[in-house]
Amino acid sequence: MGLLCPAAGLTLAAGWTAYLGLSVRSHLEAAEDALERLRASDRSGAAAALADAQRHAEEARRITSGEEWSLIGRIPPMEEGAATVRGLAVAAADLTGVLTDVHGVVTKLISVKGLSLDNVETLPASLETATPVLRDAAGRIERIRSGLAATPADSGLDALNQARATALSELDKLRGWLEVANDPVVRDTAAMLPEMLGYNGPRRYFLAFQTNAEARGTGGLVGAFGILKADRGHLNIERLSPNNGLESGSVQVTHHGRAFHERYGPSPTGLLANSNLSPHFPYAAKTWAALWKRQTGEQLDGAIATDPVALSYLLKVIGPVTLANGEKVTAENVVDLTEREAYARYADARERKKYLITIASAVSKAITSAHPDPLALVSALSQMVEERRIQIWSHKGYEQRRLAATPLGGVLPRRPGPFAGLMIINSAGTKLDYYLDRSLDYALGPCRADGMRTTKVRIQLTNNVPPQPLPTYVSARLDLPAERRAAKPNGSNLLWVSFYTGVGAKVEAMRVDGKPARIVRQTERSHPVYNNLLEFAPRQSRTIEFDLLEPYSAASPEVPVQPLVRPQHTHISDDRTGCPVQPSNPDVQ
Repeated sequence: MGLLCPAAGLTLAAGWTAYLGLSVRSHLEAAEDALERLRASDRSGAAAALADAQRHAEEARRITSGEEWSLIGRIPPMEEGAATVRGLAVAAADLTGVLTDVHGVVTKLISVKGLSLDNVETLPASLETATPVLRDAAGRIERIRSGLAATPADSGLDALNQARATALSELDKLRGWLEVANDPVVRDTAAMLPEMLGYNGPRRYFLAFQTNAEARGTGGLVGAFGILKADRGHLNIERLSPNNGLESGSVQVTHHGRAFHERYGPSPTGLLANSNLSPHFPYAAKTWAALWKRQTGEQLDGAIATDPVALSYLLKVIGPVTLANGEKVTAENVVDLTEREAYARYADARERKKYLITIASAVSKAITSAHPDPLALVSALSQMVEERRIQIWSHKGYEQRRLAATPLGGVLPRRPGPFAGLMIINSAGTKLDYYLDRSLDYALGPCRADGMRTTKVRIQLTNNVPPQPLPTYVSARLDLPAERRAAKPNGSNLLWVSFYTGVGAKVEAMRVDGKPARIVRQTERSHPVYNNLLEFAPRQSRTIEFDLLEPYSAASPEVPVQPLVRPQHTHISDDRTGCPVQPSNPDVQ
């Protein structure tokens, strides 16, 4: 969980005091280990993992509740550290109690008899039954967090301070998931699942497989697609095709408004390769459905996008898939096979696409025919949704309105509040974004008298390609004429880097690699967007820094992460000095 990392750095006095400190540390670490097992456990192992976590956490609470620990807390060098350790122990014990209660309800909710694709009609009623428990759990998590937040933030020990901050962050995440589960919109979404899965008549969806090695706004280039049919909970992919199986042209098949056209030009609404430049998923989905209708005359019911990383999460649940040639596709190798190895193995583009389609077909058939453990499946799906590795759009307006209110919708929201979104678009036609490393530091500063606050954002991007030469198809610079490509080193790249700020925010200064840069501003869905076209040499790191003025908001900072191959490292700090006091909005760690 990363939540119970205890007083790893707490050094106590000799003798009995040291023994008590080590005992607390041992029990909290054991509780944390048990919760880590819970993440990977199926239903049979989850109860045992939870019981272990609760037993160790309760023992840590017992020790820190005793008179001996109280005496430690009166020793001047140890007062604040002892209070923080006590707070961690109490939070751990209370949290495992909450998780035990929630686990019992969720197990019933998603048990094989209670919920399967063949019986998804039971989900709305089951979720309604679970709601009171989930609502109570959200309140208890809030109280646990408040109690821990009241402990000293600076104990004099860096490791203990970090443990406290990590615990608060994890509690925030858990509180967020419970809030989602209690959201009426979620229950509405559950209510429409039976219809979307074909219980009132078959449904057909455009299914896009995105290749994150070549970045696009919603994730990656659409490398392959299929038509997914849902009929009374039974899923079947009717056809799979490489991206050249969908005709493109200069004639636009849909329109997304003037601001979209000014930012992206006409090609995204007529060309599959550029159809998902925007991070706002409904734009891409509408274009895919319109391209399919132009080619076949068929109106699809919606669109779904996923990527190889999502397939790896699902393969962890259903197990390896064996291709006709005997090769095994596993959770550990599917990303590498599809986003790196295939380019090295097949020089012929047709053979490579055939291989990729073979993998996609085998994995898709295994997923639609598997009967995995429901808890493990829900865990995998939750991770996919959280990382935006599955996004769904419906052609039916009432369904789309419900989807748009959830992370599944992939919507770029228009609501105000602190916002820092980094988006990368590969502008060289390479497949080098497999090696792209990203970090974003978002430092929200103090408030001013005029209601604005000063904020700094630092973005670092590294073209971390290997030193050995890469296949031509991976590294070829299609943005350059043939006579100029040789002048670029193997592994160089060109990225269109966009930074999305909060509604009403303004960039006062921008620096690239420490030097002042020209500010190029556009707007997308009410968000000011600041753009750079950056050239990257092999293994080069580049930084972009922004000095911002943002309207103050009590809302939590929002940092959406583009779903590429490698994770984005994000750090948020929030200095509310001079800001209006918001008792209902706990301190952000």
